[in-house]
Amino acid sequence: MGQKTHPIGYRTGVYLDWQSRWYAPKKDFARLLKEDRAIRDFIRKEFYGAGIPKIEIERKADALRVIVHTAKPGVLIGRKGVKAEELKKRIEGVTGHRVGLDIIEIPRPELDATLVAQNVAEQLMKRAAYRRTLKRSVQHTMARGAKGIKILIAGRLGGMEIARTEKQVRGSIPLSTLRANISYGTAEARTTYGVVGVKCWIYLGTLAKAEPKAKTEAL
Repeated sequence: MGQKTHPIGYRTGVYLDWQSRWYAPKKDFARLLKEDRAIRDFIRKEFYGAGIPKIEIERKADALRVIVHTAKPGVLIGRKGVKAEELKKRIEGVTGHRVGLDIIEIPRPELDATLVAQNVAEQLMKRAAYRRTLKRSVQHTMARGAKGIKILIAGRLGGMEIARTEKQVRGSIPLSTLRANISYGTAEARTTYGVVGVKCWIYLGTLAKAEPKAKTEAL
């Protein structure tokens, strides 16, 4: 019986870094975790059209650093950086900490699984034919140099009475290989017939072998 695991969580701490990087005592941990979630939800809601697959958060002493990865940096920065400054002030108002904001552009959005899943969801909400949408997304991703892609959608596709799934696979997706660089993302398409879930896996190649970390003696 096959057991499934999250492709990102499976590699976090081995080849991938954590998206929240900070340490807190037990009494503050839950509060800061909720704060991280609130920051991510707020940014994604305010700038939904900016194509934001990942938001990293770092905390040091009294300072907070937010790193936003986006396919459309101009939407977040605004004219002469007005929107970026406004976003920093609003986050500072929520958290009560001094905030540093970094905006990093994603050069090839077709190779980011979250952005591909969001694009498929947007097409489904516009009532595009789901098979044609999946096929076009797979072709665009493979043309940009991906070694493999799998897109899975589930729900009342095309308004059918019973929910079903549809899948498009091209190339190889070695999910069990720890060194495989797998981009994974999800999205939801809220259609008139109900919610259609979208999952996407993109295989980008093999990661370089990690260097062994030096052992430190306990003081």
